[in-house]
Amino acid sequence: MTAINAIASKKEKGFTLIELVMVIVILGILAAFALPRFADLGGDAERATVEGARGSVKSAMGIVRSKALATDDTGSTGSVELEGTTVNLVNGYLAASSVEDAAQLEDFVVTVDATADPSTAFITTADESGKPCFNFTESDGSNSPSTVSELGTMDGSSTCNVPTP
Repeated sequence: MTAINAIASKKEKGFTLIELVMVIVILGILAAFALPRFADLGGDAERATVEGARGSVKSAMGIVRSKALATDDTGSTGSVELEGTTVNLVNGYLAASSVEDAAQLEDFVVTVDATADPSTAFITTADESGKPCFNFTESDGSNSPSTVSELGTMDGSSTCNVPTP
């Protein structure tokens, strides 16, 4: 009996090859299901970044309008000073030419087409097809404020296509 106990005590402890293979297979199956859920987080992050820029533009519009009303600068053209930056106005509202400065969008592509429509700007992270974007349209009258569109997608020809509601 002591011989059997001696053999049992000398038996090494550890995992068998089958146990290790089964763990690797299970981890592989879990990774196959989990990977697609986390693979496209870059697109979501970029969309969230552009949505943040959209919020920044909306805030800048409110601040500029408040400053214009406080200084009684609501004519067809004008400008206000915001923290040392001159911001152009159209009908007392933020002008497309000043969106980048007013909303502090240095890290974004802000394009105002001076030849086609100088009253509209699009904002995106990169002027490439499929990138998220939004349009800013300046005021076209004293009772018509500047507007910001919903998020859209760049079409590759420097145009932000926003779906119609």
